[in-house]
Amino acid sequence: MKVRKWLDMLLSILTVLSFAGVIVVVMIQIMSRYFPYTAIWTEELTRYLFLYSICFGAPLALLKGEFINVDMILTKMSHNFRRYYEIVIYLAIIGLNLVMVKEGWAFTLVGNVQTSATMPFQMSVIHVSIFLMSLFLVLYSIFKIIRLLRDQEDFNSQMGGGEL
Repeated sequence: MKVRKWLDMLLSILTVLSFAGVIVVVMIQIMSRYFPYTAIWTEELTRYLFLYSICFGAPLALLKGEFINVDMILTKMSHNFRRYYEIVIYLAIIGLNLVMVKEGWAFTLVGNVQTSATMPFQMSVIHVSIFLMSLFLVLYSIFKIIRLLRDQEDFNSQMGGGEL
């Protein structure tokens, strides 16, 4: 699992960097209101950085069990039933995201012929975030199913968004 730990760290760093970028760009946008220079690109770049922060953060949230769920129902389930229930959920996530991987790649290719309105790059750089997020969600769902099949999940620690 060294590869997964390395990937976890990479996604964590990229999430922090992209969200820090959002903060810096918004600060530039606010400060540009008081200076003669108008930074028209800041609104667009903020959206793009936010997309990438979601792209890199969503798979980590999935792995750590930090997505929204109904705790009242889940706590009533027996451990074994909940394991199989969670496996079905992650298989559904894999199915949905495999469709999104396919369509995300097609969306990325569409971006090859489009350029950003205020930034000097092709939109495929932005569109690929959908493809990457879906790919990472498939991969992390597989990691989660493996943990469930090995009975390595502690459901009690996940209540309230706990760590694995």
